[in-house]
Amino acid sequence: MCGRFSLGASAATLASHFNVQESLASTGRYNIAPSQEVLTVVQRSGSTRQVRRMRWGLIPSWAKDPAIGTQLINARAETVATKPAFRVPLRERRCLILTDGFYEWESQGRRKQPWFIRMQDGRPFAFAGLWDQWTDPAGRGVESCTIITTTPNDLIRRFHHRMPAILSPRDYDLWLDVQVRDVARLLTLLAPHPPEEMTACPVSSLVNNPANDSPACQSSTIDRK
Repeated sequence: MCGRFSLGASAATLASHFNVQESLASTGRYNIAPSQEVLTVVQRSGSTRQVRRMRWGLIPSWAKDPAIGTQLINARAETVATKPAFRVPLRERRCLILTDGFYEWESQGRRKQPWFIRMQDGRPFAFAGLWDQWTDPAGRGVESCTIITTTPNDLIRRFHHRMPAILSPRDYDLWLDVQVRDVARLLTLLAPHPPEEMTACPVSSLVNNPANDSPACQSSTIDRK
């Protein structure tokens, strides 16, 4: 699964990597948790890419209670095309969820050691995401999203039996293209990311508490491997 991640890259770096023209505010997020606001990129038909801030935890448009979003922070790649909450967004409302790393926990006796997982070169990257819009009783629209997960690669397997589906930059256009509704083609993009492009580092237990959101969450506890 993916239950906590980071986005500390500069606004200029994000704008360049994700090819967005609009001005981005500084991010500086180091411990993003479910129900919090995340940065996404979407693309409307015939338009350029747009940056959208969404709530993490998908609330389907047909939901009666927004609390369902707490159960839908992740969507399994194996069932995303058939689950009622995800099948329409997979065809019509896909997004990039921006990040530069995520956290997993390794059991070590009675304690769990958090690890920060990122790209070897430190570049930002994108989780494959789905989004939807729910309307509250007052008529206000709430945009929310979910992170698709897949089977783990050899690096992640030591920590968890799932990992976020990470999109290659060459596949951003295809994933965002609302004209593409070939589900089988889209599902091929949700494979485990090559482990040789990634690295993991043990970090401070500060990240265990979502209230802690600073670079100190990523302080290495031992020499980087």
